[in-house]
Amino acid sequence: MTATRHFRRHAAAAVLIAAAGSLALTGCQASGTTTEPTSQGSTMSTSEFSTLDAAGVEQIRTSKAARLDMSSGRLEKTAVRVTDDSYGPEINTKDSGKISLTIVGPSGEISADTDRIRFNTTTKRQDFTEVTYFLTADSPEEYFDLIRDGVARYGIDSASAERWISSTREDPGTKSDFSITSGRSTGLDVNYDLRYDGGKSTQVIIVHVRPAA
Repeated sequence: MTATRHFRRHAAAAVLIAAAGSLALTGCQASGTTTEPTSQGSTMSTSEFSTLDAAGVEQIRTSKAARLDMSSGRLEKTAVRVTDDSYGPEINTKDSGKISLTIVGPSGEISADTDRIRFNTTTKRQDFTEVTYFLTADSPEEYFDLIRDGVARYGIDSASAERWISSTREDPGTKSDFSITSGRSTGLDVNYDLRYDGGKSTQVIIVHVRPAA
């Protein structure tokens, strides 16, 4: 074998080794950018909506934010990762601050700052019949503003609301339980259940959000 042939064989082998290394490196880079493995090795999935299993409730308490998907008109149990026979949790954060709650409806959103959220259903239903949250105000005028905000945003009956406001403004020390005719502009039934007691420093509105049909 001549020196020239010996040199050419070594050069060709070097080229092949370099090409193979380049392909292996490229393959590793592509694999690393297409998946996000969790500690268990599965692909990580994220959602913009909250869940109501133990981990989801803890996340709501920690982040002070909850976003629920009722864009179909209902809140399905499977969508929030609870079993069909579950009643759902009650989330109370009176001691740690209010939650920024958003409920996405078929034709609009419901939003509020609240320290208490409840879920109503039965063990035989696959969805929740109602999401309930609480609004609070520290003065009559602030309370009236909350009511009018619901009228403007959710289509709650204005005439009924204004009659109640006018009557209560004339006698701010009164005590009244009054349910204003619901609004449906978001595609959901939104009801303001007024629990007013002029003898107390904090006034409460219980908001019931239900399927419109």
